[in-house]
Order: sequence, then structure tokens, then C-alpha cells
Amino acid sequence: MNPTAPARAFLTAHARALLAIARDPASRMRDIALACHITERATSNVVRDLEAAGYITRRRVGRNTRYTIDAQRVLHHPAEAHLSVGQLLALVTYVTQADEEDLRAGSTAAP
Repeated sequence: MNPTAPARAFLTAHARALLAIARDPASRMRDIALACHITERATSNVVRDLEAAGYITRRRVGRNTRYTIDAQRVLHHPAEAHLSVGQLLALVTYVTQADEEDLRAGSTAAP
């Protein structure tokens, strides 16, 4: 590997935030920001985008926020339109057999 070559990100901030939420649906904005290596303000915008696009929903549980992922939602870009959010998560995360069955069954919780 060339140490002088610029680093390239293969996943967008949106994909990284979705993965962080999949790992912990009760994540705080600060936790998601730390996992994605972006600011809390940028994270807030990304989460808002994901919610507006229907990939996630937010609900208040006391003073906390709980996220739910729509695993059946199809990805927007034409190159990935054949994949659902659940299939993407299965590709890039460690998924147990039970998690995979939940995703196939249309569960809104992510692994």
C-alpha cells in the first residue's frame, strides 16, 4: 500500500450512520457521530436524511430516541436498486442465522 496515496472512503456517511444504528438502535447522536467519525451536526443531518427517505424511523422512549430500520426498503441508487437495506446490512455486518431470518421476514429491527 502506498502511504502517500490519499485515503478513500468506500461507504458514505449515510451508510456508516445506518450501520451504527443497526448495531445499536438506542444509540445517541453522539455515539453515531463517533462511530462515523463525523460531527454531531453532520450526524443530525444524515439521520434526518435517512428518516426523510424512509430508511429509518425515530421514536421517543422517555428521554431517549429509539431507531427502527426498514429492512425491506430498497436502496435508492440504480446501481444498488436490487438490494434492500436488510440485504446491505447482511453484506457488511456480521449477521447471525436468527438475524438473517428476521431480516427476511421483514423485521424492522436490524442486526
